[in-house]
Amino acid sequence: MTSPDSESALIADQLRRAFEGDAWHGPALLELLDDVDAATAAAKPLPDVHSIWELVLHISVWDAAACRRLAGEKFQPEGTANFPLVPKPTEAAWRKAVGQVKRAHDVLVKMVAGLPESRLRERVPGKRYDFYHMLHGVAQHELYHAGQIAILKKA
Repeated sequence: MTSPDSESALIADQLRRAFEGDAWHGPALLELLDDVDAATAAAKPLPDVHSIWELVLHISVWDAAACRRLAGEKFQPEGTANFPLVPKPTEAAWRKAVGQVKRAHDVLVKMVAGLPESRLRERVPGKRYDFYHMLHGVAQHELYHAGQIAILKKA
């Protein structure tokens, strides 16, 4: 068990803030999604830009990818494994996508919170960087896409 002020716990807290709320920068991902319906999520208001739904599925992929890598798997999602196809845009399908990203994120945060600090400097399987770098990158990735979602909601 890691201490509440360990580096792993601090990274887990940043991941949680970027995703759930109480982030320094403004609205976190779930706060931005709170009032989004299926039609808005599937809309493509800007040419050659991913929809909110596509971004949510993509974030879910990368939270799960981080977990797989932490478990020792060499994993690099590409193509539709990286940006899964959006199903028929129904409210039920949208709720399922949001539930999926929540579950993937919860698993990641719990995994990171319990991670021994010594693992942070281990190399990610198949990569030239360590888990410390990857986990900070995951938080940055979620914030980057949250910013895109904020703009798409206004478009």
